[in-house]
Amino acid sequence: MLRLSRLNGQEIVVNLEVVATLESTPDTAITLTNGVRYLVRETIDEVLAKAVDYRRRILAGPVVVTDDGV
Repeated sequence: MLRLSRLNGQEIVVNLEVVATLESTPDTAITLTNGVRYLVRETIDEVLAKAVDYRRRILAGPVVVTDDGV
């Protein structure tokens, strides 16, 4: 999930799995696979960085804490 800001400052959360395209028009436009389109304040590079960070966290898996604190 990506936490982003619409042009009016409203925060939205977008499911990365349904993002079809990113465009710079010059605002950043995110089009979902169902055709819904959002304009956001973040640049394409910022959205990509958030997407990469999200995928890294997912692929890393859960953090397991044992009784001995390790």
